[in-house]
Amino acid sequence: MTVLLRPACPEECDQLTALCLRSKAHWGYNAAFMAACQDELTVTAADTDTHMIIAERGADLAGVAQIGPLGQDADILLLFIDPPFMGQGIGRLLFEWCVEQAAALGAGRLLIDADPKAEAFYLRMGAKRVGQSPSASVPGRLLPQLAYTVSP
Repeated sequence: MTVLLRPACPEECDQLTALCLRSKAHWGYNAAFMAACQDELTVTAADTDTHMIIAERGADLAGVAQIGPLGQDADILLLFIDPPFMGQGIGRLLFEWCVEQAAALGAGRLLIDADPKAEAFYLRMGAKRVGQSPSASVPGRLLPQLAYTVSP
């Protein structure tokens, strides 16, 4: 079945938030950790007015991605796949969309503060590890920071 990429709608915020939380929980995080991530993974109506896209397979929301400008670079703010759709190429499709959007913004690099369990995915996409960054949700937790060079 074909995957359709389309803009997010404000009325889908609750569904998208639930998708992000299911995707994060897929990696085996406990309830306390997931509670700490709740605010960071909550999709708002304002988010849907930015560079956000949904991957839809049939009637199902299969994934979501969002980027934001960050000076001369762009930043992946969200890239989550609903667990039943993992391993089907949707993450690659969304990552490629992020790269295209970064290029359209004139960004030289696409920066990613990756969940440690998603780092291997981004490395396969061609990103390089450039350091670490503090988690916005869990004090003291460091995340792999990666960068992908955007082709002109």
